[in-house]
Amino acid sequence: MFNIRKNDTVMVIKGKDRGKTGRVMKVLPKEMRAIVEGRNLTKKHVRRTRAEQQVGIIQIENPIHLSNLMPMCPKCNKPARIGFIIRPNGDKTRICRRCKEALT
Repeated sequence: MFNIRKNDTVMVIKGKDRGKTGRVMKVLPKEMRAIVEGRNLTKKHVRRTRAEQQVGIIQIENPIHLSNLMPMCPKCNKPARIGFIIRPNGDKTRICRRCKEALT
């Protein structure tokens, strides 16, 4: 259903991190959002509730809407529009529309 999956390398195309790339750590399908490593950082003030907990001001990644992300093609190393093909063995595979290379 979605073109973006966990562990994909994506480029942010809108917002404060526009033009930067990162790895998808988690996809939230109900909210149509994804958490990208090192992107859309916000600061959170944390109070100690356990002895081993990190306290102070920490930075966390917030989810980014899937419409603001584009998968990166590993072959042409550019943001790619995604297409689908069905292999002879019946598997449905994502491909880059530009170079027709399969995305893993």
